[in-house]
Amino acid sequence: MTDWGLLPDDIQATLLQKEWDSPKNLRDRLSGKRGFPIKIALKAPTGAQALRKVSHFHEYIKEWRQSPYSSHVTWEQKHYRELGTHDVPVTLTFVSVQSLIEFIGPKAIERSKHWQNLMMPILDFDSNLYPVLVRHLLDLENMKPDDVQLIPKLLSQLHKGMGAGLYLRALPLKHVDTKFLENNFSLISDLLNMHFDGDISHENGLMNWIGCVDIPKAWLLVRPLCPQSEERMCGLPILQLSTQTLRDTPLPASNILVVENKQSGFGLPLLEDTITVFGGGANVSWMDAQWLHGKNIGYWGDIDTWGFKLLSDARQHLPDLRALMMDKQTLVKFLQRAIPEPAPVDKLPPNLLAEEIEFFEELRQGIYSGTRLEQERLSSDYIQEHLSGWVI
Repeated sequence: MTDWGLLPDDIQATLLQKEWDSPKNLRDRLSGKRGFPIKIALKAPTGAQALRKVSHFHEYIKEWRQSPYSSHVTWEQKHYRELGTHDVPVTLTFVSVQSLIEFIGPKAIERSKHWQNLMMPILDFDSNLYPVLVRHLLDLENMKPDDVQLIPKLLSQLHKGMGAGLYLRALPLKHVDTKFLENNFSLISDLLNMHFDGDISHENGLMNWIGCVDIPKAWLLVRPLCPQSEERMCGLPILQLSTQTLRDTPLPASNILVVENKQSGFGLPLLEDTITVFGGGANVSWMDAQWLHGKNIGYWGDIDTWGFKLLSDARQHLPDLRALMMDKQTLVKFLQRAIPEPAPVDKLPPNLLAEEIEFFEELRQGIYSGTRLEQERLSSDYIQEHLSGWVI
């Protein structure tokens, strides 16, 4: 390939790379963000260049003249002193997507026909949806044709408020499965937003617009620690509840023990009139529940700066809760089992007691040989003794 006199194959390879194999450029061209016409300079040679490689000069003129796209070419008459006067191809111009696709070749033509077949039933539902389909072109291409047929069926059924009080998978759809909606949520949201003139955006998303309830998340484990509490919980030895469910559901015990880590919660001893909530880690938002007021609340976490950060977060909701086994005496007793904390908290948490602040600063300053003592490293008899002294 010379640095002048671009041939049809050269241009085709360039367009394939820059226009067709680039998803962003392709979407922008199809949607009109990158407009037409496209003008490509064919690098007509100077006289000296043509004379140095006469064979390429004649091939350059011949190939463009015989090309089925010669009508897209701008020709100029140029006089070369040694070679005479010639009509020379100067610029190749595309005025539409169709002309660009045809020039790129059979694979592009076949692919564009595939798009048309995919889009047709959706555009029959609403012809204004084309820009959205272009934005989601790759998603559409990766779908099975039978699944694409579900899109207009789904769009025609969804309406504002239809899912009030329901989970998304419980929507009363006909001839369309709700997993299809879940798997293609972004595409369906954008299509509906266009169809309903931005109403989905105005409602802050499709879930709000439909009225569906979010699937519960941020689960916590709940375990009664005595036969009486277990009986009051319908005989269930353990439950897993979402944050909101736990916030809304009073637990039937006088003592509520909050434990940071999951394994430590499973290892707790029997305690009279006690239920533990454990495994939530940093999730203490449920502790703003009104039913917790009047209960005896204990909190047990790791001894490190992050443990005190979580304790502070919990105490923001319940200032009177009691921290358990998160003190100097516990660390000193099991110091040989402590390890260095890799990334301590760099700011003092706001809701610590005076002795906790002092201990926090000592941990942060590294005055102990170990600054992180995990809950799991405490001996069972030590745990039993301190928890038994806490219950009322």
